Amino acid sequence: MNPHALNSVAPRAMAAHLWRYRELIARLIKRDVIGRYKGSLLGLAWSFVTPIIMLVIYTFVFTVVFNARWGVGGEESKSVFALQLFAGLIVHGIFAEVLTRAPSLILTNTNYVKKVVFPLAILPIVPLGSAVFHAAISTLVLLLAQLIVLGSIPWTFWILPFVLLPLLVLAMGISWLLASLGVFLRDIGQTMGLIATMLLFLSPIFYPISALPESFHGLIQANPLTFIIEQVRLVLLEGQLPDGVGLVKYLMVSLIVAWLGFAWFQKTRKGFADVL
Repeated sequence: MNPHALNSVAPRAMAAHLWRYRELIARLIKRDVIGRYKGSLLGLAWSFVTPIIMLVIYTFVFTVVFNARWGVGGEESKSVFALQLFAGLIVHGIFAEVLTRAPSLILTNTNYVKKVVFPLAILPIVPLGSAVFHAAISTLVLLLAQLIVLGSIPWTFWILPFVLLPLLVLAMGISWLLASLGVFLRDIGQTMGLIATMLLFLSPIFYPISALPESFHGLIQANPLTFIIEQVRLVLLEGQLPDGVGLVKYLMVSLIVAWLGFAWFQKTRKGFADVL
């Protein structure tokens, strides 16, 4: 079957597409992760080292230079701040990787467009899968740090995949959309880098929402990362159950965005070869 002849954009077609090529998606993700560290001395160990280094830098800047705290006093506040910060960075890292890599996916894989019969719709899934892998490594580091600092890990940590699922579905839809737009609008790639940086500081990563004036709460709550960051902190750091109703609503919206992104990609992909 020629995947380029598949014209259906129904939600069922989206799910079928992902299931049909699940093995190829897994191989591409594995190649992407390994290829990122190919030739380096530390190899995959960089996936551990990088988040730890960034955590140390951000913690030093905000707790020592800016004297930031997370609602508790003394030396304990620095440890709590580091954990809260790390949890927020994990969520942002997933979304930021999709935003920054998706616009150039088709542009950097023109051989799949012009020379090979290839299911192009799976390419935008690769950076998301890579981001999930690195998020899993960072989460392991966070849990180990929490065990060292606080002496225990809350039992609710196993709920984390369900908390992240709505964000992953949303990111998948956005990845399809950006991968297509990046072919026709080359400035999209530069714009997404700026938006990723803006989301870093407009999300409650370095500060709790309660630390902001009430007039800014609506702006921060409108950020798609805010709700997920707060729920991740609940299950990983505070040992509380997440807002199930809120997650279901988020998931429903994410599914709509994912389908729209898939439909847009399928409708526009026939024009990729002409532009490239």
